[in-house]
Amino acid sequence: MKVLMVNGSSRQCCTFTALSEIGKVLEKEGIEWEIFNIGGEPLRDCIGCGGCKNLDGACVFNDDAVNEFLKKAREADGYIFGSPVYFAHPSGRIISFLDRAFVAGKKIFTHKPAACITSARRGGTTASYDVLNKYLGICQMPVVSSSYWNMVHGNTPEEVLKDEEGMQTMKNLGKNMAWLLKCIEFGKKNGINAPENITTVRTNFIK
Repeated sequence: MKVLMVNGSSRQCCTFTALSEIGKVLEKEGIEWEIFNIGGEPLRDCIGCGGCKNLDGACVFNDDAVNEFLKKAREADGYIFGSPVYFAHPSGRIISFLDRAFVAGKKIFTHKPAACITSARRGGTTASYDVLNKYLGICQMPVVSSSYWNMVHGNTPEEVLKDEEGMQTMKNLGKNMAWLLKCIEFGKKNGINAPENITTVRTNFIK
């Protein structure tokens, strides 16, 4: 089993530090993990062209990190998406990234457990956390929680490590993710598979 984590910052800084703490716990639980860094290169927005419908889990734009991530995502059993807080909101980079990844790769993520984490110097963490969790809800992904909302505080990696409750939250998140993955694996081995959902009805508010 493997958890793929996304660092939605252009740097390997505070968000990366929090994700790494989760990774340490996953490793102790026998779960593989990897951090995918979005990085600082230019990243396109979704333009709603619909071209991904014909590409089987890939975006039409192939000049940034999204398709590379989607290839890795196919092999993962769970996901954690992390973002720094900019103006009480997730980074614009991760929003553009997830818009395209979830439109193009919705089938890849469906029914797989996931969590979101946020990192801030001071405020805006809960608002950002709410935004990120909406991606999970629309893909029927079991949301993995912790002993507090999944967030850390600090302006540097060193400060993040001093956030004792934040680090505790990350550790418990790792434990909960490992537990849920093992439960799902046990269920599959005993004939309990993901439900087949009805997705044929789409209505507009004017109808």
